[in-house]
Amino acid sequence: MGAKILNGTELSKAVKQELGEEVREMVQRGVQPGLAVIIVGDDPASRVYVNNKKKACQEIGIASFEYALDANIKEKELIDLINVLNKDAKVNGILVQLPLPRHINEENVLYAIDPGKDADCFHPSNAGRLMIGNPMFMPCTPAGIIELINLTGIDIQGKECVVVGRSNIVGKPMSMLLLAKNGTVTVCHSKTRDLPEICRRADVLVAAIGKPEFIKGSFIKPGAVVIDVGMNRLENKKLVGDVEYASACEVASAITPVPGGVGPMTIAMLMRNTVKAARLQNGI
Repeated sequence: MGAKILNGTELSKAVKQELGEEVREMVQRGVQPGLAVIIVGDDPASRVYVNNKKKACQEIGIASFEYALDANIKEKELIDLINVLNKDAKVNGILVQLPLPRHINEENVLYAIDPGKDADCFHPSNAGRLMIGNPMFMPCTPAGIIELINLTGIDIQGKECVVVGRSNIVGKPMSMLLLAKNGTVTVCHSKTRDLPEICRRADVLVAAIGKPEFIKGSFIKPGAVVIDVGMNRLENKKLVGDVEYASACEVASAITPVPGGVGPMTIAMLMRNTVKAARLQNGI
């Protein structure tokens, strides 16, 4: 029969439609949500992501402010810009597109963002709130993944959930969201022993390891839900995930494609956070 394809493109359209209606109501009340996006340098992948975010803002009715900065900009100048945006009432969410050039300390930049405008949910105070189960914003990729898992109708409660990868952007916050849904969570990484064996225990397997087609069909428990966060470009320019899609489809009950799975949902959740930030800042 093959695995059910969890279509993030379709689901994100539904989320954006809902947000569009919400934004129209807010605008009628005199509140125009706004997102500032800062891109440093001319990394082609970063430019694609920024353009996709701007397009999503346009679709929903969120005002979009882009700051395209020279790759040689000093860290202090970048932080000065963030401080200006922190005080700007038209800007409800601030996003700094990563990665940044090597001479800029990513931590210093992300920590400079007002936690109430932290649309990406990277600030330590937002990460801490997530940890204690009282989030102000949801981390975009993990929140999008929960929405995709919901499509399957599976109840996460009591299920074995395995997250492959421990980054601050996906792996760690993903484990927190699965725990909040009462999943039994194992986090794996490059030092994990017997990784295939641990993966085979998973009812829900989230692959965010950054290695092309690393997770084979043989790593997957029959009937598992497989979420592929990976986005890797091979030498032949083909885009693949962290999961070997063809072999995984034969074993999993549901799987996200690459592209068109997790990526569109990440952007939809960023939009949701921006709208929520506008509500909180304007007391509506």
